[in-house]
Amino acid sequence: MQRSLRRQRGLSFVSVVLIGAALVAAFAIGGQSVPIFTEHMAVQKAAQKAAGEATSVAELRAAFDRSASIDDIQSIKGMDLEISKQGERFTASYAYEREIALVGPAYLVYRFQGSTK
Repeated sequence: MQRSLRRQRGLSFVSVVLIGAALVAAFAIGGQSVPIFTEHMAVQKAAQKAAGEATSVAELRAAFDRSASIDDIQSIKGMDLEISKQGERFTASYAYEREIALVGPAYLVYRFQGSTK
Protein backbone atom coordinates (compact mmCIF):
# COMPACT_ATOMS: atom_id res chain seq x y z
CA MET A 1 0.00 0.00 0.00
CA GLN A 2 1.84 2.93 -1.17
CA ARG A 3 0.22 6.30 -1.16
CA SER A 4 1.39 9.14 -3.23
CA LEU A 5 2.42 11.90 -0.91
CA ARG A 6 1.28 15.24 -2.07
CA ARG A 7 2.63 18.47 -0.86
CA GLN A 8 0.15 20.24 1.42
CA ARG A 9 -0.99 23.68 0.45
CA GLY A 10 -2.59 26.45 2.41
CA LEU A 11 -1.92 28.61 5.43
CA SER A 12 -0.82 27.45 8.81
CA PHE A 13 -2.84 28.28 11.89
CA VAL A 14 -0.30 30.91 12.96
CA SER A 15 -0.52 32.60 9.57
CA VAL A 16 -4.31 32.69 9.76
CA VAL A 17 -4.18 34.24 13.25
CA LEU A 18 -1.64 36.89 12.17
CA ILE A 19 -3.58 37.79 9.05
CA GLY A 20 -6.80 37.96 11.09
CA ALA A 21 -5.18 40.25 13.69
CA ALA A 22 -3.87 42.54 10.93
CA LEU A 23 -7.32 42.74 9.32
CA VAL A 24 -9.03 43.49 12.64
CA ALA A 25 -6.51 46.27 13.35
CA ALA A 26 -6.98 47.73 9.86
CA PHE A 27 -10.77 47.72 10.21
CA ALA A 28 -10.60 49.24 13.71
CA ILE A 29 -8.35 52.10 12.57
CA GLY A 30 -10.35 52.57 9.36
CA GLY A 31 -13.62 52.66 11.28
CA GLN A 32 -12.31 55.46 13.48
CA SER A 33 -10.72 57.33 10.55
CA VAL A 34 -13.83 57.60 8.37
CA PRO A 35 -15.63 60.13 10.65
CA ILE A 36 -12.43 62.20 10.87
CA PHE A 37 -12.18 62.48 7.08
CA THR A 38 -15.91 63.15 6.80
CA GLU A 39 -15.52 66.01 9.27
CA HIS A 40 -12.56 67.38 7.29
CA MET A 41 -14.69 67.49 4.13
CA ALA A 42 -17.37 69.35 6.12
CA VAL A 43 -14.72 71.84 7.34
CA GLN A 44 -13.62 72.48 3.74
CA LYS A 45 -17.21 72.99 2.61
CA ALA A 46 -18.08 75.28 5.53
CA ALA A 47 -14.95 77.42 5.05
CA GLN A 48 -15.61 77.73 1.31
CA LYS A 49 -19.23 78.72 1.87
CA ALA A 50 -18.42 81.20 4.65
CA ALA A 51 -15.62 82.86 2.64
CA GLY A 52 -17.86 83.18 -0.40
CA GLU A 53 -20.72 84.84 1.47
CA ALA A 54 -18.86 87.03 3.97
CA THR A 55 -18.50 90.79 3.76
CA SER A 56 -16.53 91.12 7.01
CA VAL A 57 -14.25 89.03 9.21
CA ALA A 58 -16.87 88.74 11.96
CA GLU A 59 -19.48 87.63 9.45
CA LEU A 60 -17.15 84.98 8.03
CA ARG A 61 -16.45 83.56 11.50
CA ALA A 62 -20.17 83.58 12.37
CA ALA A 63 -21.09 81.88 9.07
CA PHE A 64 -18.48 79.18 9.68
CA ASP A 65 -19.77 78.61 13.23
CA ARG A 66 -23.34 78.27 11.93
CA SER A 67 -22.25 75.69 9.37
CA ALA A 68 -20.13 73.93 12.02
CA SER A 69 -23.12 73.55 14.32
CA ILE A 70 -25.23 72.11 11.50
CA ASP A 71 -22.52 69.69 10.28
CA ASP A 72 -21.37 68.81 13.82
CA ILE A 73 -17.81 70.06 13.36
CA GLN A 74 -16.02 69.76 16.71
CA SER A 75 -12.34 70.07 15.75
CA ILE A 76 -12.21 73.72 14.73
CA LYS A 77 -14.18 76.88 15.45
CA GLY A 78 -14.60 80.16 13.59
CA MET A 79 -12.06 81.82 15.90
CA ASP A 80 -9.41 79.30 14.74
CA LEU A 81 -9.59 80.45 11.12
CA GLU A 82 -6.80 82.66 9.72
CA ILE A 83 -8.60 85.22 7.59
CA SER A 84 -7.12 87.50 4.96
CA LYS A 85 -8.53 89.63 2.19
CA GLN A 86 -7.57 89.10 -1.45
CA GLY A 87 -8.97 92.04 -3.39
CA GLU A 88 -12.70 92.01 -2.72
CA ARG A 89 -12.83 88.43 -1.40
CA PHE A 90 -11.96 86.98 1.96
CA THR A 91 -9.88 83.83 2.20
CA ALA A 92 -9.89 81.56 5.22
CA SER A 93 -7.02 79.24 6.15
CA TYR A 94 -7.13 76.56 8.81
CA ALA A 95 -4.91 73.93 10.38
CA TYR A 96 -5.88 71.39 13.02
CA GLU A 97 -5.08 67.90 14.30
CA ARG A 98 -7.16 64.87 15.20
CA GLU A 99 -5.80 61.77 16.88
CA ILE A 100 -6.85 58.18 17.39
CA ALA A 101 -5.67 56.27 20.45
CA LEU A 102 -4.14 52.98 19.37
CA VAL A 103 -2.56 51.01 22.21
CA GLY A 104 -1.11 52.41 25.42
CA PRO A 105 0.85 55.57 24.65
CA ALA A 106 0.59 55.11 20.85
CA TYR A 107 -1.60 57.49 18.85
CA LEU A 108 -2.31 57.95 15.16
CA VAL A 109 -2.33 61.70 14.44
CA TYR A 110 -4.00 63.26 11.41
CA ARG A 111 -2.94 66.83 10.56
CA PHE A 112 -5.23 68.80 8.30
CA GLN A 113 -4.68 72.17 6.72
CA GLY A 114 -6.31 74.04 3.91
CA SER A 115 -7.52 77.36 2.65
CA THR A 116 -10.25 78.78 0.49
CA LYS A 117 -9.43 80.24 -2.89
